[in-house]
Amino acid sequence: MLKVGLVSAYDATRPGGVGEHVRHLAEELRARGHGVRILAPASDSEHAAAIEGLVPLGRALPVPANGSIARISLSFHLARRIRRTLDQERFDVLHFHEPLMPALPVTALRLNRHGVNVGTFHAYARQNLGYYYGRPILRRLFRRLDACIAVSEPARTFVNRYFPADYHVIPNGVDVSRFRPGLEPAADVRRAGRQTLLFVGRLEDRKGLATLLEAYGLLRQVRTDCQLVVVGDGPLRLGYERWVEEEGIPDVRFLGYVPEAAKPATFAAADIFCAPNYGKESFGIILLEAMASGRPVVATAIDGFRQVMRDGQEGRLVPPHDAGALAGALRELLDDAAARQRMGAAGHRTAQQYRWARVTDQVLGVYAAARAAAAPPSQVSSLVQQPAPELR
Repeated sequence: MLKVGLVSAYDATRPGGVGEHVRHLAEELRARGHGVRILAPASDSEHAAAIEGLVPLGRALPVPANGSIARISLSFHLARRIRRTLDQERFDVLHFHEPLMPALPVTALRLNRHGVNVGTFHAYARQNLGYYYGRPILRRLFRRLDACIAVSEPARTFVNRYFPADYHVIPNGVDVSRFRPGLEPAADVRRAGRQTLLFVGRLEDRKGLATLLEAYGLLRQVRTDCQLVVVGDGPLRLGYERWVEEEGIPDVRFLGYVPEAAKPATFAAADIFCAPNYGKESFGIILLEAMASGRPVVATAIDGFRQVMRDGQEGRLVPPHDAGALAGALRELLDDAAARQRMGAAGHRTAQQYRWARVTDQVLGVYAAARAAAAPPSQVSSLVQQPAPELR
C-alpha cells in the first residue's frame, strides 16, 4: 500500500472544482487501503478539522485568476512547516494539483526529497502570463515532476505550450452513487405548472448567466410554462437580480449557494440543466453531475464541454454568447418530452465512464509507472502494475 500526499493550491475549506477532485480521489484511495494526507491552505479552522487527513498549511486569500477568484496561499514563509511535514510523512507519492501555483505547491515541489512527484494540471485558458514570464524559474521546478497529468485535451494543449512533456490525460470524475436518477427532488426548486431550467455555478462573468437570462427572457415572450432557477452566489448576483427586475422577466428565482450535500436533489428537481459558460473551462464537471442525474443538458460548445457531451446525444450544444440559439435549444427540448428523456438516459450512460473508480485506476497506473521509472532496476518488477483501461 502507498502513502500518498495530495497537494492542492486551493483553500480546502471553500467549494471548488479542484478541491472536490482532491477530496474524491482521497476517498477512493483510502477505500483501497492507501494512506492519504491532503496538504492545502485552509481559511476556516473549524471546517478544516472535519476534513479527513487534512494538513492545513497557511491561510488562503482571494486572488483574481483566469476570469474567476482563486483562493490560494501567497505566503512563502511556510517552508519550515512544509519541510517538516514532508520529512515526517515521507510520502511514496506526492501528487500536486496545479503544481506550479504559488505558494504551497511550488514550495513543496522544491523541498520534497522522498518518493516521486506527480503533477495534475486542471486549468485551461488562451494564455497565462505567469507561465510565460515565469518559465525560466518554473521550468526548473517542472523538471522535478516524475509524471504529468492533464484533466482534458484542452488542459493538456494549454500547459504543453509552456512546459512540453508527455502528459497522461485523465479526466475529472463524478460520484455516480450520489448523482443518479430517481432521487427525491428538492422541494424549494420545483413549482407546480412550471418546467424547471436550472443553472448551477458561481455568479461571475465567464459562467455566462447574462446570456442565459437574455435567452430566458426571449423564451418567456412565447411561453409561460417554465421557470429559471439560479443556484450559486458571487460578485455579480446583485447586478443580475436588478437586471431581471428592471426587465420584468418573470419566474427567475435566485436560491444562492447550495451545499454539496443538497446538489443531487437540486439536479433531481430540474427538467433541463443549462451551462451557458463563455470559456476557460478545462472540463465539464458540472455537466457530468447533471448527466449522472439523468438530466438533459443545454450547454455552450466550448472546448471543455465538448470533452464530455455530444450535440444531439446527451443534450444540445450552442455557440457561446448567442442568446437566440440558446433560447431555441431550450424551447426545442421544452416541447419534446421524449427527447428530454432520451438525452437524459444517454447522459446517465456517458457519466458512468467517469466514475471515480475508473479515474482512480488511471491515476494509480501513473503512480506505478512513475515509481518504476525512478526505482533502482532491482525494484522495478515489484512496482509495475497492469495499466488500467483507457477512458473515453
